[in-house]
Amino acid sequence: MPTPISECLYCQNNETLHRLMIKTGDLEVSQLFLFKEQSHPGRCNVVYKDHGIEFHELSDEQRNAFMKDVAKVAKAIATAFNPDKINYGAYADTLSHLHMHIVPKYKDGYGFGGVFEMNPQKVALSDVEYAGIIEKIKAEL
Repeated sequence: MPTPISECLYCQNNETLHRLMIKTGDLEVSQLFLFKEQSHPGRCNVVYKDHGIEFHELSDEQRNAFMKDVAKVAKAIATAFNPDKINYGAYADTLSHLHMHIVPKYKDGYGFGGVFEMNPQKVALSDVEYAGIIEKIKAEL
């Protein structure tokens, strides 16, 4: 059953969202958020502009624009942080809003070689450190 807009983390732009992520900017058809949990330095989320859309429901034009946003962010993260691999995740079992996790992975880093944890609560940063990461990403977008 789809999540109603009134309960959608992204559509409501509520306190739960702000505890988990920092809005970093707007893209062509998406919004970019930096996860506050930074076990994977540079981890972001690209969130489609409209609620309740499944990937297969997008028109070719919408899908291509969304994937262009995803690729643009992934390239910015790759340039800014030089990860060994970038993982992508489009999970939404309990949240009906199309979004793509972009998770840089590092050979000697947390969770390399496995599926990334959604929110391991291992690494929290200061506001200054978050701002520095956001600045690095924006410089490459």
